[in-house]
Amino acid sequence: MIDGAPGDDETGPATRKKPTFAVGEGLRGYLKSYKRERELPVSYERLRGFSEVIPLTDAAGKPTLWDTVIYDAGEMRALNEALKQVYALLKVDGDMSVVQHLYADRVDFCTFGNSTPFRIRIVNAYNDNQDYFYVKKADASRVYGLELEHLLSPNRLNFITHGSTLVEEHIPGIPGDIFIRDWLSRGDLSRVRVAKELVKFNERCFVRLLGDMRSYNFVFVVTPDFEDSQLRIRAMDFDQQSYNGRKNFYRMQFFKENTSLALFCSKHLRLETANQYQREEQTLMLQRAELAATRLGLLLSEMERDTISTPERVQSLREALAEHYGRREYLRCESMGALVRENLESIRRHVGRPAMSGLVPQTS
Repeated sequence: MIDGAPGDDETGPATRKKPTFAVGEGLRGYLKSYKRERELPVSYERLRGFSEVIPLTDAAGKPTLWDTVIYDAGEMRALNEALKQVYALLKVDGDMSVVQHLYADRVDFCTFGNSTPFRIRIVNAYNDNQDYFYVKKADASRVYGLELEHLLSPNRLNFITHGSTLVEEHIPGIPGDIFIRDWLSRGDLSRVRVAKELVKFNERCFVRLLGDMRSYNFVFVVTPDFEDSQLRIRAMDFDQQSYNGRKNFYRMQFFKENTSLALFCSKHLRLETANQYQREEQTLMLQRAELAATRLGLLLSEMERDTISTPERVQSLREALAEHYGRREYLRCESMGALVRENLESIRRHVGRPAMSGLVPQTS
């Protein structure tokens, strides 16, 4: 294991046992203000009422982590209409007039991880085009993660909460573990662009304290350009937003699943270039924070008042971040929300040693 990496207790099965934190009234008020909290015709608990389970295999016939669930005929008819309404709320602000030709083709269920989500496949009856969305148990830390992604990353996210139910749109892309297996060694791949995006993605996760970014928790989005392909890396799992107390849990290079990506960056980037890309992403994050200053301020205020971790984890992380950035102000932080706010202040002041949260080691 790499020195300083999260231990087995932090990266193994235990990370899937993070407790669920209820969405409190303060956070719910914020969500209502920005139309994230909406009346939903389907709840997570209702979807749990399936009567049969069929293991789902991939295109090659191999088992997946998902099962297709079957409901009684009468319930499935009612669910089809209700799930279309949810999709309309997620995509077109509830305008049912433009989704009448859609239907819920399949409901899948996954027992892996914290959120044990349902995945709904929506199909266009005219052209068989498919889309997906997810229904999960609402968890405050996950909701904070989704909203921070929306405000501080280059990606916009649609999600809705209602009581103890969370609905998320599908994030398309090539899963990181598949990208490592099938794409990383391709001759037509722009290696510097891949390394650059890894550095930038790593920095975003570290500053906003999104943990557990192992290769299967993020995707590569490949966009053909007139001369070459552009890449962007997007998180697709927000279960471990600001919960863990170990600094390296928020640095993707320390997970064994990402070792090949860390070595890839070390091989294809000089330290000076990595520092440049890291600072570029910090600057972009500050610009996004400035554009969303009011909304971000309200979110972080609620996050500071909320309980989404334990005092012991907050104390451990604040001490590590105080040393990392060389700022004793961290030692006054009493919550994970306060630590995220202090991280933004640290990059605003441009403090800390270069590339300390980057993928390229100092000895490069």
